[in-house]
Amino acid sequence: MNKHFLFRLASASIVVVVACISFSFGKRSQQQAYILEHEKDIAQTQPGPHNGGGESIAYGFFSKAENLNLVFRKRVLQPGSAIGYHLQTQDEIYYIVSGEGMMKMNNETFAVHAGDAILTRPGSSHGLIQTGKENLVVIVNYGKQ
Repeated sequence: MNKHFLFRLASASIVVVVACISFSFGKRSQQQAYILEHEKDIAQTQPGPHNGGGESIAYGFFSKAENLNLVFRKRVLQPGSAIGYHLQTQDEIYYIVSGEGMMKMNNETFAVHAGDAILTRPGSSHGLIQTGKENLVVIVNYGKQ
């Protein structure tokens, strides 16, 4: 075989390999363009976090997603349950979806209701107690450390 033929064969092989790699990455990024999770598939009954007591249901959305640097969780605090008073090490957002509760923040207590959003900052301490007749449903969002 002559050099010219071998050069063309090698060049064609490189083009095929690059095309395959590009196709593979394109497919992977298409598959990872979004993740859909259904809460019924991820629900976990747990005690109230941070030794809060009672029983809650946690929905840890996207907990298995690669390279996701945030936590997005729905927490249902059933009557008599709570998120225990604890020190916050990073920004965290609580959004009250439904129900009623009492939030304690740096030894100050205040009522929370559907539609309230609370930003807790690093260095503060907080806890949340379910107080109404219905479940207290909260969305919690913070960065992974």
